[in-house]
Amino acid sequence: MAQKDLLGGALWEAYSKKVAARMDNPTNRGELTEADALKLGGKLVIADHGAESCGDAVRLYWVVDPQTDVIKAARFKSFGCGTAIASSDMMAELCVGRTVDEVAKITNIDVEKALRDEPGTPAVPPQKMHCSVMAYDVIKRAVALYKGVDLSALETETIVCECGRVSLGTIVDAIRLNDLKTVADIIHYTKAGGFCKSCIEPGGHEKRQHYLVDILRDTRAAMEKEKLHQQMVAPDFCSMTLVRKLKAVEKIFTDELRPMLAADGGDVELVDLKEAGGVWEVYIEYKGACLGCPSAGTNTLSSIEAILTQKLGENIKVVPS
Repeated sequence: MAQKDLLGGALWEAYSKKVAARMDNPTNRGELTEADALKLGGKLVIADHGAESCGDAVRLYWVVDPQTDVIKAARFKSFGCGTAIASSDMMAELCVGRTVDEVAKITNIDVEKALRDEPGTPAVPPQKMHCSVMAYDVIKRAVALYKGVDLSALETETIVCECGRVSLGTIVDAIRLNDLKTVADIIHYTKAGGFCKSCIEPGGHEKRQHYLVDILRDTRAAMEKEKLHQQMVAPDFCSMTLVRKLKAVEKIFTDELRPMLAADGGDVELVDLKEAGGVWEVYIEYKGACLGCPSAGTNTLSSIEAILTQKLGENIKVVPS
């Protein structure tokens, strides 16, 4: 019995005092009517959202000034756990005085942070973060209703971690840019999977379309495939024969450099290729509008050299004739 009491006490301490207070005495619970909207000189908006995973539901009421799009009043009704009530209460409070477009940018993380007692201490335990997601989702529904658009028009990204609102694109980019190799790395860099953990792998409290283990596996596989492809189609420039070096440089001139310069009436010609102290000097001659152009020896020259070094290797220097 003592162990159970200890566990219950530890869990209770995982909630902030602000959450506890709003669980018992939410300050924005209630409803708004057409009469309230008329009195405030605004438009009444009522949006509903329910979470199938836990059975919670929330209804959000707004009165919006149609001239300025400012939300003049907000109320909510919630059916669910205390965390859902506290999150909905804070969500309604954050709406008041802001425009609909400003409120559309509020995330569940904003709601959770507003409920913290201390900036660095989470307001709720990780497994309850999904409750604040309802606040985010019902705001989106209210925005869609007010603007008269389909909800899908406001969702431009595929969300993997609902708790942290972390998108698929963000996770893939983080893996590629930082060469991440483990799920722990993904959690550290993006915070995805750091809350209720349902998005890490199958078997969590909510079924997901995408899981971090699969995203990591597929992205790493794609990276390895691209690496092998690059090694096969692009042998080391320094190990090529002189003839192959000239052909490789000329191909880049034809495929990328000339089309780039032609847009402004210019052109460039490969004159020679020489090795000097381990650096391959590419001699070029400008033509057309590039002749006499002030940027020919600065920005244009830098761009040409950047493209060649990116495609062929670092030991390349471009020399204008």
